[in-house]
Amino acid sequence: MTSTLRTLTVPLDVDSSSGGLPSFLVRDDVLCWSRREAGLVGYGELTRFSTTGPERFLEADIWWRHLILEAEITDHVELPGTGPVAFGSFAFSKTSPHVSRLILPELVVGIRDGRAWATQLTFDDGPLTEATVLATVERWLSGTYGDEPAVVTSDVGHSPEVDALNGSRGSLGHGSLTEAAWMEAVTNGVEEIRAGKLEKLVLARDVVATLPAGVNAAEVLRQLAARYRECWTYGVDGLVGATPEMLIQVEGRTAQARVLAGTLDRRDAEGIDGSPMEYAERVLAGSEKQRHEHEIAIDSLTRQLAPFSEAMNSHSEPFILELPNVWHLASDVKAELADIEGHVPTCLALINALHPTAAVCGTPTLVAGALIRKLEHLDRGPYAGPVGWLDAAGNGEWGIALRGAVIEDANTVRLYAGCGIVEGSQPEAELAETWAKFRPMLEALGIRR
Repeated sequence: MTSTLRTLTVPLDVDSSSGGLPSFLVRDDVLCWSRREAGLVGYGELTRFSTTGPERFLEADIWWRHLILEAEITDHVELPGTGPVAFGSFAFSKTSPHVSRLILPELVVGIRDGRAWATQLTFDDGPLTEATVLATVERWLSGTYGDEPAVVTSDVGHSPEVDALNGSRGSLGHGSLTEAAWMEAVTNGVEEIRAGKLEKLVLARDVVATLPAGVNAAEVLRQLAARYRECWTYGVDGLVGATPEMLIQVEGRTAQARVLAGTLDRRDAEGIDGSPMEYAERVLAGSEKQRHEHEIAIDSLTRQLAPFSEAMNSHSEPFILELPNVWHLASDVKAELADIEGHVPTCLALINALHPTAAVCGTPTLVAGALIRKLEHLDRGPYAGPVGWLDAAGNGEWGIALRGAVIEDANTVRLYAGCGIVEGSQPEAELAETWAKFRPMLEALGIRR
């Protein structure tokens, strides 16, 4: 054994008709980052870094940089995501006891721009050749390598309002708050906004799905990847989902983000005259409330990103992002990163500055964060926290963990959804919006509502 990380990346011959990256989602403990059939899948766990508290991003950044500083890296592909890669998930709140983590897998398979590769990672002194990498891929895909992950237990409550929603494969129970109690929290949040204490607040709620036949995490990821191709499907240590929001993507010196704020349920367009998109443009883009919420979110991100950038541009007007369940007002931001004291800022350094954005917390951040803790009666854990990957070259993609859930044990899944609350918010409408945002995970779990 050696303490030095050794990695070898080799090309893979993958048939374009095989289904792309989702065809590699064969294990419930797989690490996943996928969009439009491309992305990364990780198998096994070589090592991990765990942390909590306000310095979690910087502590993880230091650990990663020290790990790769002495690494022996052989890369025959040289694309973003080749060489050593760590998958990560971080708690939303700096006060949360939930453990944030970076996980270094034993094997990574990647697909990008029609090219595929595999990277084997090891601390062993044994041979590391193309043949050993390909043999490792075959063992993981055939199910003859590694053990299934351990599970934990969880208590689940039920209430009449959700017991009636039992679907074909499982049932739903309320989480930290009932629907009525959550709507009261929205009312209280609006009162704080009208009193001038803050401009925007994001309130989340949870529901708990019980599946007697068991949770098939790999199938959940495949369903999400197939239905929500414009989103980033993620799976890290029991956290699964398909987020439409990119917190930060770094490739070389270029950073990009996708900001969402303003939501319309596509079911609201059923039976209307004219095209659904015309309806979305009229109701969503034409709404002063929705546009105000979006402006707060985009201003939050660009203001925090500016000190790290030498040039930045974004859409002058938000566009409408069309997803199977909802429409969103969306804006893309692109920045050229500045050289600060001889170094381009890393992904995790940028995340440390950007998180939490107004899109998932509110503004002012400190006031909104304190009010969230007071009103939600919920530890968000990894929900609305950064989730994604980074490589040794400084590239990475980190989404915001939305439209997702935590698999708590073999039969229990906790789903999360939230809404931006501004002065004009109505509790009943916000509750309906959370159900629209729960829909991707409910569909993937086979639960009807």
